[in-house]
Amino acid sequence: MLNKLNKRRAGFTLVEIMIVVAIIALLAAIAVPGFLRARKRSQASRILNDLRMIDAAVDQYAIETNRSTGNTVGTADWTNYLKKGSSLYNTGNSLLGSAYGVQTVDTIPKVVTADYNVLSDVASTGFWSPYGP
Repeated sequence: MLNKLNKRRAGFTLVEIMIVVAIIALLAAIAVPGFLRARKRSQASRILNDLRMIDAAVDQYAIETNRSTGNTVGTADWTNYLKKGSSLYNTGNSLLGSAYGVQTVDTIPKVVTADYNVLSDVASTGFWSPYGP
């Protein structure tokens, strides 16, 4: 008789499984927006870092080629002063695919408007300073 009782109680009931699934779904619903926000924030940080590297690359190009304030520097010229093999070196585009394009000597590069619009909910104007639009 005791053996028969143990065999019946060997698994989980449908209600127990549904409660566990509901708890997992609730935890996922709480965590996913935070993960998405963190991802967008890291993308904004990467773009800001790219703008700093572009500024340094344009300055280096200007020094080595005797360019003065206000001269334009083509994308192919400033990308040569970046780390070889990096995505910015290879494409001259932002993480989101927008082209940084031609830069000007002694002028701070600005974040591309399309990228700013995509990331404005996680990175306000103060975040982009002095590279803001």
